Amino acid sequence: MDKQVKKAVIPAAGLGTRMLPASKACPKEMLPIVDKPAIQYIVEEAVAAGITDILIITNRGKEVMEDHFDHSVELEEMLRRRGKLQQADELAAISHLANLFFIRQKETRGLGHAVLAARSFVGDEPFAVLYGDDVIIGEDPAVGQMIRGYEKYGKGVVGVKQVSQEAIVKYSSLAVEPLENRVFRVTDMVEKPKKEEILSLYSILGRCVLPPNIFDILEKTPNGAGGELQLTDAMKTLARAESMIAVEFTGKRYDMGSKLGFLQANVELALQHPEIGSDFAQYLKDLFV
Repeated sequence: MDKQVKKAVIPAAGLGTRMLPASKACPKEMLPIVDKPAIQYIVEEAVAAGITDILIITNRGKEVMEDHFDHSVELEEMLRRRGKLQQADELAAISHLANLFFIRQKETRGLGHAVLAARSFVGDEPFAVLYGDDVIIGEDPAVGQMIRGYEKYGKGVVGVKQVSQEAIVKYSSLAVEPLENRVFRVTDMVEKPKKEEILSLYSILGRCVLPPNIFDILEKTPNGAGGELQLTDAMKTLARAESMIAVEFTGKRYDMGSKLGFLQANVELALQHPEIGSDFAQYLKDLFV
């Protein structure tokens, strides 16, 4: 393993059905967390971890994501004329976060199908995958923790957390063996397990770093849960063949594909916001008096 992880793929082609009707006209990835769209938090996490090239996989009706990361000359000039230099600088910085590329997934046929569309972008390099539904906030970028695991062990890495017995059937379940603090060897996994199929309460939540041979595996992987090509099924093949690494990442994960996760992210990050945090905290106190 001699190549650094400098590329990332963000699958953001989902239909966002859990966030309807808001996601009918506005992609769920563009729904704001206080004053920034969710997708920007994900891109910023990748950049903070040393990623330089990012491919965002979209579909029809999501052009607004590409517009958001583009240079907005007229708006920036207007802000500067009005003396709002900090806002202008913040907007200008968005278009310089990383080398951003966009491709459309012609059909929404599962996460594995979306990742497979990134093959020509990735080439023969290891790459990170940051799920478009998952915003993870923490001092140490979650995907950076995956990258360090890849650099140390030279194997594919998945980001995991323990979930409840009730929730595990909605996610994936991993067979794990402890290696060091918060780090495990993964030898098997199952997507959306039935109760009798649960391997552990550790589940992949939103981040992974994969070797390029995952594309050959995806090409040969049959459709799985929901009749879609599941990335987890391909990673299961990889884990069984050569094992993978699981890192129990630090940071708080928000499921931006759900109404509750969206509201939790907005409330908790509003409380931390330098402009409105104290006023919002007072508002919440007054609300529940």
